[in-house]
Amino acid sequence: MKFIDLFAGIGGFRIPLEELGGECVFSSEMDKFAAQTYTANYDDVPEGDITKIDEKDIPDHDILAAGFPCQPFSISGKRLGFDDTRGTLFFDVARIVKYHMPKFVMLENVRNFASHDKGNTLKVVKATMEELGYTVFYKVLNASNYGLPQNRERIYILCFREDLEVDTFAFPEPTDQTTKLSDILEPDSIADKYIISRPDIYLNHEKIKTLKDVEQINKPVRVGTINKGGQGERIYSDKGHAVTLSANGGGAGAKTGAYLINGKIRKLTPREAARLQGFPEDFQIVVSDSQAWKQFGNAVPVNVVRKILKRVKIDVFSEESIVRPYHENLTLFS
Repeated sequence: MKFIDLFAGIGGFRIPLEELGGECVFSSEMDKFAAQTYTANYDDVPEGDITKIDEKDIPDHDILAAGFPCQPFSISGKRLGFDDTRGTLFFDVARIVKYHMPKFVMLENVRNFASHDKGNTLKVVKATMEELGYTVFYKVLNASNYGLPQNRERIYILCFREDLEVDTFAFPEPTDQTTKLSDILEPDSIADKYIISRPDIYLNHEKIKTLKDVEQINKPVRVGTINKGGQGERIYSDKGHAVTLSANGGGAGAKTGAYLINGKIRKLTPREAARLQGFPEDFQIVVSDSQAWKQFGNAVPVNVVRKILKRVKIDVFSEESIVRPYHENLTLFS
């Protein structure tokens, strides 16, 4: 199984694909700091700007994975399809798919992708992939439901080449969630440098008291504010889940959120951010804290991708799945 990793970031797709026996034959990431992290962890220097790479120069592959940026399309008077993608970064995904026709395409984007530009963005992507010969399924999944204590909703778009005859696909059901934010925290001795100490902090002590005996809360629980309580100025309990990691955003808790942990208010460490996205403990963080927070905020949650790929392997490509014409010639996962 050969795959390519487009808009690769720090490899959230790559880890579970390699776990299933995949071989990455091409990667592309134009952010130099993300590429630095990618190279340190996979011993692979990704190519740069995908818009400048000819699809003919990309090796043949079975799977294309991409967490492409969300951009509106200019579709006035057009037919919703491949031609409508020109001028956007999704066009580069589409032109590579058109040339190589991989068996399976997996895309990820923000939760609001389905409603972006009044729904036209998703319409164009779906119509384009169908025009290119794929059957398309999509669903919004929350990382909170798949073993990660982070409220992170993302849309996952799966495209199966039509000769695979995949008429239905069931996305993985939520798993039993027993992990909360406090379970993935580093020791105070490491995290002390991220403490927020300000005179304008307000804590709701009555609410905090009610949380002491709660075993599991599968969502963020707000227990205070900093300043006026704007973005990055809301304080959450470590007995619940983290808010969505962000690549941008300001405030005292910028990019990670602010949390009440062992009686102190602080941001999350880069390693804690890595854990919230499902990256392994040996994943190397080789950039500044600011860049690390940005990279994990942009990353694809590894656990969710892993669950989806296992479902794809079992339901579509395993020996136990329904035998289709020429199925023996369409093996994807070894």
